[in-house]
Amino acid sequence: MERPVLASDISREDFENIRVMLESARRRTRPRKHDLYDVFCAVLYFLNAGGAWRSLPPGFPPWRTVHEYYTQWTATRGVQQSLLETALRAVGRLEDVERLHRLLEQR
Repeated sequence: MERPVLASDISREDFENIRVMLESARRRTRPRKHDLYDVFCAVLYFLNAGGAWRSLPPGFPPWRTVHEYYTQWTATRGVQQSLLETALRAVGRLEDVERLHRLLEQR
């Protein structure tokens, strides 16, 4: 099922600029079941809409999958910024960086 385009989505062209960076967070043990673009857009949706992970709209990968990527991408090693923050900054999504900081402060 193809999902509708949402206001929080990033363009495929912008995503290609950060794809390799995001792919580096996961060891390649088996082929991906879900398009990494859709996973990233689901994370963007979550950052913009808030709410529960289970409330992701239809068409996105399963919420547990998206949450697992979010957990990997927001893990920090020492004091450096997270992979997700680096990716958001690389594509100019500074408002999403601020939303991410607020969410991480609530942990």
